[in-house]
Amino acid sequence: MSSLFECGVLAPSWLCEHRDILFYLAPSLLLALLIRALSARHPFFFLFTVAGTICHELAHFVAGLLTGARPAAFTVIPRRVGQGWELGSVRLTRVRWYNAAPSALAPFVVVVLPFVVAWWRTRAGLNFQWVDVALAFAVAPQFLACWPSTTDWKISLRSWPYLLIAALAWWAVSVLR
Repeated sequence: MSSLFECGVLAPSWLCEHRDILFYLAPSLLLALLIRALSARHPFFFLFTVAGTICHELAHFVAGLLTGARPAAFTVIPRRVGQGWELGSVRLTRVRWYNAAPSALAPFVVVVLPFVVAWWRTRAGLNFQWVDVALAFAVAPQFLACWPSTTDWKISLRSWPYLLIAALAWWAVSVLR
């Protein structure tokens, strides 16, 4: 007979299998929310977002290289833009319909990094050490950096033919059934 408080009774099996990773990432996720709140209040707290900004912009840069968008400039120095701040940027010189979405939405890949770190640190079970405090500060900004900016979303819209191709493929599959 199973207890009411066993993991499998209260949660799906995949959650029970990976609970160490999720417990490990919980402090980083809370720290990410704190960093976001504090950086909105004062530019000093942008220092805590540097690791995430570097990964975000590197994702654009690498995706631009791989898709032929020709990255020309890379910066992670914050600058004032209107009422807000731009924490970094990559200038792509050859954005076309086929590479706009992959280059602009590349930061989605950044969310894999915290899970890789958590997997690495919890392979032998959940065991927090002092190094995990430093890793929490390095991993937390990745949760903030994995979402594309408004500008990134606008650039990705240049890949609208993908939507047409996907709709035609869906239609062809549904007709051929």
